Amino acid sequence: MENISNARPLRFVQIGDLHATDHGLQNHRDFLRIVDELNDNVGGKIDFVYLPGDNADDGTSEQFALVRDGLKRLRLPWRAIPGDHDFKPRSLTRFYDGLYVPKLPFAEEIKGCVCLFLDVVSQGTGGPDFRLGQQQFTWLKFRLAAAKQEGKTCVVLMHAYPADLGDEAEELTRVLDESNTLLVAMGHTHYNEISHDGRTVYAATRSTGQIEEGPVGLAFMAVDGNAVSWRFKPLESPWPFVMITSPADRRLSIHGDGQPTPAEVRATVWGAATTAHADLRIDDGPWLRMSSIEGGQFNAPLRSDTPCRLEVRATDQNGSQERDVIEWDPDGNRDRASSGSDTNSIGAWPERHLFGTQLGPNRNGRKW
Repeated sequence: MENISNARPLRFVQIGDLHATDHGLQNHRDFLRIVDELNDNVGGKIDFVYLPGDNADDGTSEQFALVRDGLKRLRLPWRAIPGDHDFKPRSLTRFYDGLYVPKLPFAEEIKGCVCLFLDVVSQGTGGPDFRLGQQQFTWLKFRLAAAKQEGKTCVVLMHAYPADLGDEAEELTRVLDESNTLLVAMGHTHYNEISHDGRTVYAATRSTGQIEEGPVGLAFMAVDGNAVSWRFKPLESPWPFVMITSPADRRLSIHGDGQPTPAEVRATVWGAATTAHADLRIDDGPWLRMSSIEGGQFNAPLRSDTPCRLEVRATDQNGSQERDVIEWDPDGNRDRASSGSDTNSIGAWPERHLFGTQLGPNRNGRKW
């Protein structure tokens, strides 16, 4: 058999903005069920669970306690940042006291990838007045520059698009463009959306509370070498769940020109039942058995250097199956004008639960 690498991607799960208000409401029940689903099915196959802000709808101590009680049930590492709703009291004291999170901003290197967690609310005046402030901006520039010098990729975790940061937007977008940032993971929009300028993927996950499009769920994300992957799982959908982590789909490909052709296809399978096997098919060719690696990862050689459809089929010990399909193009994406906004939205991708609706506080939804 051809050599298969043991590379480990950065993998995390994002729960959309909770907007917690009262015990027993639908968003609270959905949150607890998401926690239970993750406990039962994800195990050690992710690096952390991410809450992207707007955790407590009014920023009250009681609402943060509700979120904290749910997180106490979670048997996985988690990280949380604040959103504008968490900052409604014009202070993040209740956010920090209620969730016991590290003081923001903070950096954490995982699987060789530098994750930068930001606070874009406390330096503003409240509401959607997002900004980093001079001290945090200086910190971010230093961290991004250091990672680039060391040849490490970055993931930035913030509540909103960089373009939403008022007079800081242009400079922040430029700084991100000049860095090794492959992914910016956000909340705020209330809808699933991916924007991509050929250098950085900007991914927003549908809200858990104040939801307007499609079913509630959670987003799986990975950075695997130079490949970024994103796939949304509705809460009602069955397990197992599989996501191809490398190569990237043509819509998410970073720097198409000059990148070497990947030697293999890598995928992760999640589920409570043991995965019996995973198989790869290129276009309509035969199914090829993939090699199993610890951590739910499966690899197989990529025997194609032309655009093709890659499909991975996972089968668990109970016979349940699930598939992921991407379109791979060795030429990848061409660079487009950078904006740090949804200007470069990839639009609808129904198979990924990207509907292109832009329903929510930024666009056509209700005025929450």
